[in-house]
Amino acid sequence: MILCAGEALIDMIPATLADGEPAYLPKVGGASLNSAVALGRLGADVALCTGLSTDVFGRMIVDHAGASGVSVDLCDFSDRPTGLAIVTKRDGHATYGFYDAGSAMRELQPGDLRTGPVPPSAALFGGISLVPEPCGSVFEALCATLKAAGTLVMFDPNIRPAFVTDDAAYRARIARMFALADVVKISDEDLAWLTGAPADDSAAMDAAARALLDEGPVMVCVTRGAEGVTAWRAAGDLHVPATPVAVVDTVGAGDTFSAGMLAGLSRDDLLSREALIAASEPELAKALTLGVRAAAVCVARAGANPPWASELDG
Repeated sequence: MILCAGEALIDMIPATLADGEPAYLPKVGGASLNSAVALGRLGADVALCTGLSTDVFGRMIVDHAGASGVSVDLCDFSDRPTGLAIVTKRDGHATYGFYDAGSAMRELQPGDLRTGPVPPSAALFGGISLVPEPCGSVFEALCATLKAAGTLVMFDPNIRPAFVTDDAAYRARIARMFALADVVKISDEDLAWLTGAPADDSAAMDAAARALLDEGPVMVCVTRGAEGVTAWRAAGDLHVPATPVAVVDTVGAGDTFSAGMLAGLSRDDLLSREALIAASEPELAKALTLGVRAAAVCVARAGANPPWASELDG
């Protein structure tokens, strides 16, 4: 089983009413929930692990997850409200304003989250769930526990700078998560934010990616939008080009890539640190390609709408 630990919330998407008045439509979202849904649609055994509300938005999240085969049995349910993300789109790219004070996820306490009687084969962490307290510490502690139990840890910072209020504390947590991770997926924009290296300077990006390997991961994957993804290992780098597509929007693209790669690794029994170290370039290229293809379908349609296996395998 693959565990997706982190945020599940409601994206308030800009819309226009029939009379021309602006409005917002509630859509289920959140990095971890998006990845879990993508994994479920690709046929993986997947569970979401987070704090969920029993309010109307929480029920929307549960229904959305269940429709894609995602288990919510490991979630903590409370009557606290669901967090909201107000989305603004410009030139196909989304920015977010978050409203989560007192939410079901943010107020998670130590001991609230469960992982089941058997540790998952892999666990994906990242996103805004690692920024605020107390939930940030809860998710970090869960990551350390699973790492010690032998679970393959994948980490995608998925940074939202506008949500970061304590820069030093957040950067320190990110550094600790890098040390725990077996696989890091990071966008060029996030890598630039963390390191100060210009995102349009390929040599600087490559150097920053190689430096992350010294923090502990077996593999560091840097996604570069239309330029594809480069995976760095001690043995060298492997590049997979992007699938050409007309971009509608980028919501959920990175989350879907992470899910596709994990699904690919799972299909070939590569969900362990030892297996990743021993994996051949063709084996890794296969998993990376599945992630790239899945992300391409996602960006070609509105919202975080990952593909089903039949859309990729047919």
